[in-house]
Amino acid sequence: MARILVTGGTGYIGSHTVVELMEQGYDVTIVDNLSNSSVDVLDGIAAIVNRKPKFANIDCSNFVDLDNVFRQFPDIVGVIHFAASKAVNESVEKPLLYYRNNLGSLCTLLEVMKLHNVSNLVFSSSCTVYGQPDEAHLPVDETAPIQKALSPYGNTKQINEEIINDEAHADKNLKATILRYFNPIGAHPSALIGELPNGVPQNLLPYITQTAAGIRPILKVFGNDYNTPDGSCIRDYIYVVDLAKAHVKAIDHMLHAKDRGQVEVFNLGTGTGLSVLTLIKEFEAATGIKLPYTIVGRREGDIEQVWAEPRKANEVLGWKADTPIQDVLASAWKWEKHIRNIK
Repeated sequence: MARILVTGGTGYIGSHTVVELMEQGYDVTIVDNLSNSSVDVLDGIAAIVNRKPKFANIDCSNFVDLDNVFRQFPDIVGVIHFAASKAVNESVEKPLLYYRNNLGSLCTLLEVMKLHNVSNLVFSSSCTVYGQPDEAHLPVDETAPIQKALSPYGNTKQINEEIINDEAHADKNLKATILRYFNPIGAHPSALIGELPNGVPQNLLPYITQTAAGIRPILKVFGNDYNTPDGSCIRDYIYVVDLAKAHVKAIDHMLHAKDRGQVEVFNLGTGTGLSVLTLIKEFEAATGIKLPYTIVGRREGDIEQVWAEPRKANEVLGWKADTPIQDVLASAWKWEKHIRNIK
């Protein structure tokens, strides 16, 4: 079977995607510098699929190291590029770190891919490129206007998309699929891999599960005065396993479809927006745990409401995110209990 290189493959979305690729028969090589993940993730992957992916502990910005990986695995036919720094707040505080890491790693990757005649790239992008869409563009489809980024992190996603388009214009052999995620949540049903944030979680669901586990005393809800039905922000929460499967569909489409474009863009979401307060209620219903929470002021940079129009991915890739939300939330709680040894 064909070999796929997965950068950032021990991370949250990357590890789930590696599992789905391997379960569909692909050989996988992971490169990751472990700056925001653990090598133990490889054991979790192996426990699920009964074999370990190949792994190289390198930084994607290092040309020599990345070139060596391609030399070691001449059967690589495509790359899924996850490797990036991803915390919005940290990017505001350390913009140069984000620009150097997120832009430099993609540039190096594209150079090495071209050197080794590997032409298929799936890029991990984000709905942050849309900013706060106006009502005419809700739900958000791929034709919605790109808006000025609200953080250096978001800006790196926009610039990386521009880099890919510019390189594709210059190199007609390059084929790229840009996947714009909405809000990934949950964990593998085995509870052997999941989201493991460093320090205080930046994302809502890990904060919810840590509050349920007693690690955080109370959950903060940032604002209840937005122009939404219950006043809290609305997001499109997509199960990480469903999201991972979309990457396999994208690779399949890239390698086998005869009518694919040179650069294609897909929104990956459920098509349904859920408010923060609704997600809390759904978690309580899924787990039977009452969550202590308090309403605090709005958080700078938060978008009021956004959710996907995923029809293009549904129709072109034959993919759909349809796992029930309570199953998704139960998977996150099962993972939290596993890593905290809670019975």
